[in-house]
Amino acid sequence: MKIGELATRAGCDTPTIRFYEREGVLDEPPRTESGYRHYTQQHLDRLNFVLHCRSVGITLAEIKTLQRYQADPRLACEGVNALLDEHIARIHQQIEAMHRLEKQLTALRSSCHDTHTVEECGILQNLMAGAEERVCACHAAETAVVAADGATAVLAETRETGVGVA
Repeated sequence: MKIGELATRAGCDTPTIRFYEREGVLDEPPRTESGYRHYTQQHLDRLNFVLHCRSVGITLAEIKTLQRYQADPRLACEGVNALLDEHIARIHQQIEAMHRLEKQLTALRSSCHDTHTVEECGILQNLMAGAEERVCACHAAETAVVAADGATAVLAETRETGVGVA
């Protein structure tokens, strides 16, 4: 089958197939004499496996690992179990981060209930306060630490993640 038929049968588009070939999770098929790629049922099965893995958030690196296990079916599946356990742990971390973000956004939103001018907008004022490294509504609930001189310091969010500590 040609790439268009493979895409149709798998329910994806042709750039996706080419991307998976480049990334090494889908073998490049042989070409016909006229230069067309010729895909087999094995390609479709492997593509469907990759698409299913992606639908549950498994990364390309993890898919490559799973494919190595598939290549040697006699191996014990502890590694597969460990891979999925790590994936689940990352999902839990992401859920916790999203809950913290929701709390921060809710606190930010609660800073402006009435109709104001932009100049008086509590949301914008709080966003500017945070940008100026002052305490803002969305980070006010962060853990405070009392410094040696008795001043209170607020633990700042890590700028890399964009998620504050609740």
